Amino acid sequence: MARKTPSVAAPSPPAASPKLAADRIRETARRMFYQDGIRAVGVDALVAQAGVTKPSLYRSFSSKDELAASYLRDYEAEFWSKFEAGGQQHPDDPRAALMVYFDGLAQRAASSGGYRGCGLTNAAVEYPEPDHPARRVAVAHKAQLRKRMAELARAMGADDADMLADGLLLLLEGAFVSSQLFGRGGPARHLPEAAGRLIDASVRRRSGNKKGV
Repeated sequence: MARKTPSVAAPSPPAASPKLAADRIRETARRMFYQDGIRAVGVDALVAQAGVTKPSLYRSFSSKDELAASYLRDYEAEFWSKFEAGGQQHPDDPRAALMVYFDGLAQRAASSGGYRGCGLTNAAVEYPEPDHPARRVAVAHKAQLRKRMAELARAMGADDADMLADGLLLLLEGAFVSSQLFGRGGPARHLPEAAGRLIDASVRRRSGNKKGV
C-alpha cells in the first residue's frame, strides 16, 4: 500500500509592512497642510492624526518649517506629473499637451470637493518671509513653471513667447485663486477656452506677419 504524502499547507502571504512614521507624517502633512493651511496646523494635531509621537516627527524633520518644505516638494512632484502628462499624449503638439492640463484643472477647480487651488501658491501667500524654507520651495517652483511656459510658447510658434507665457501663467494663477472664492460655476471653468484664445491669437498674429512679408 502506497504511503500518503502529507499535504503541505501553502505559505501565508507576508503581512504588509506597517508604514514608517516618517511616511505617515508626510501623508498626514500633505492632507492637513493643503486643506487647512500650513500655519493653521499645529504639531500636536498633526502627530495625533498621523498616529505618531512628537519625537518621531523631530527625528525625521528638524522642524515644522522643514516638514512644510518637504510637503511642498512632494506637492511639486505631483504638480509636474499632472502638468507634463499631456506631453505623453501629444508629444508633437505643445498646444494640445498644455490643454490636457488646463482641462483637468478646470474640472478640479469647478468641483464641489475640497479643491483649494495650488498648495505652492498658497504657501507663498502664507509665508512672505523670503528666507522661509516653504517660500523658497514655492518661489523656485514658480520660476521653473514660468520658464516651462515660455518653452511651450516658443514651441507653439508664438510671436512673443515670453508675453504669451506670462499671460498663460496669469490665467493659471487666477484659476488657482478664484476657484477658492467661487467654487463650482466660478470663472476657472473658462480657463481652457480663455487660454486657447490667447494662444491662437498670438500664433495667428505671427502667421499673419509671415504672410505679409
